[in-house]
Amino acid sequence: MPGFSDRDRGRDRGYGGAPRFGGSRSGPPQGKFGNPGERLRKKHWNLDELPKFEKNFYQEHPDVTRRSAQEVEQYRRSKEVTVKGRDCPNPILKFHEASFPTYVMDVITKQNFAEPTPIQAQGWPLALSGKDMVGIAQTGSGKTLSYLLPAIVHINHQPFLEHGDGPICLVLAPTRELAQQVQQVAAEYGRASRLKSTCIYGGAPKGPQIRDLERGVEICIATPGRLIDFLEVGKTNLRRCTYLVLDEADRMLDMGFEPQIRKIVDQIRPDRQTLMWSATWPKEVRQLAEDFLKDYVQINVGALQLSANHNILQIVDVCNDGEKDDKLLRLLEEIMSEKENKTIIFVETKRRCDDLTRRMRRDGWPAMGIHGDKSQQERDWVLNEFKYGKAPILIATDVASRGLDVEDVKFVINYDYPNSSEDYIHRIGRTARSQKTGTAYTFFTPGNMKQASDLISVLREANQAINPKLIQMVEDRGGKFNWSFKGGKRWL
Repeated sequence: MPGFSDRDRGRDRGYGGAPRFGGSRSGPPQGKFGNPGERLRKKHWNLDELPKFEKNFYQEHPDVTRRSAQEVEQYRRSKEVTVKGRDCPNPILKFHEASFPTYVMDVITKQNFAEPTPIQAQGWPLALSGKDMVGIAQTGSGKTLSYLLPAIVHINHQPFLEHGDGPICLVLAPTRELAQQVQQVAAEYGRASRLKSTCIYGGAPKGPQIRDLERGVEICIATPGRLIDFLEVGKTNLRRCTYLVLDEADRMLDMGFEPQIRKIVDQIRPDRQTLMWSATWPKEVRQLAEDFLKDYVQINVGALQLSANHNILQIVDVCNDGEKDDKLLRLLEEIMSEKENKTIIFVETKRRCDDLTRRMRRDGWPAMGIHGDKSQQERDWVLNEFKYGKAPILIATDVASRGLDVEDVKFVINYDYPNSSEDYIHRIGRTARSQKTGTAYTFFTPGNMKQASDLISVLREANQAINPKLIQMVEDRGGKFNWSFKGGKRWL
């Protein structure tokens, strides 16, 4: 099943490749995939014997130095940036203040960006100074450039690759889609300094990926399963890796990649620079940070609790399962009359995805479906049709909830409510990218009752209207609530 990590494929299929609709989230059966990385041995590093390397390249711009503590605090407060940890540099407010080399600034200038995003403004000085860091920010906040541009500077200060050397920068990502997006950015910005990059993921032929690695690449973006395969058979190594990025760490843990991540990190020298990125900050991600990062600084953009992009209007329709189809059709009639109408409909299982797509196409709706059993060729074609508006309705399972970067999605519909609040945040985060606005409609049924409290918390944090039926659900389950009237009714 091309295009997915081993873990994705395991979750979507049972023994012998038979589809297992609505499969559990606990990962693949051990009998089929074995124990990935069992042949990899943990390296015992002697730092005295390792070649020394530089990782602090930050020179504070005079304009940044001149800013008072009050000005810095005012900027952070206005952008909802909180910082935790020692010796965090001040944020930069303009691109030139990052003091990037000319080969980086030239590419930034061509993009006509107005100013750095908050995560870039605070993240660049931190990453360039060589410190370990955790970045908690919404999808679409500019985090890819937050770690890639310092990576390019880091690489250009290291000795050239020699034959047999593995990458200097490793980016671990949960899905093929996210890995490919990162690789496109790495290729665009690395071209000026002739840095080579490659994208390593499961479900695609190994030959071209192996050839890239054997020729030598400074930047490798990889999903954990395929990288483990190549490390086990000696097709690459991480001896030269001094800059490690864990992107969407919460999603990688949710997909069951923690054992693979730990085995991969064991192959990397411990004095590396490590940057971890996550949209949420559950205890599992905190533990990973404690284990992998040293004396790190945490940057948080937005609320510290589970929160959705505030540019998204969230509408929750409490209904029964039998009402969903009629409600969906009425909703789509309204949406398709809009000028901007690109819509993703999320469903829980592949069977539901296929059934709904078939019914909608039969009734004349321009819909296409995407899930884990589609061939990679079909998957790429469907995404392309959706991206360019030829089929403005995409029906998808959760495999598309993260790493699907289509800028102009205006509506998200949760036909089926997801298994967790984190997945809800990421699904609706497919709209309102890059400061745009969007709308998320959610069908919430009695079967989702146990998620009601979490959903109310997310809605409350984003100052959204809360459906009284949702509140009634929590009351019916014996939940406790209070009201405050600061700015209207609020769930506490």
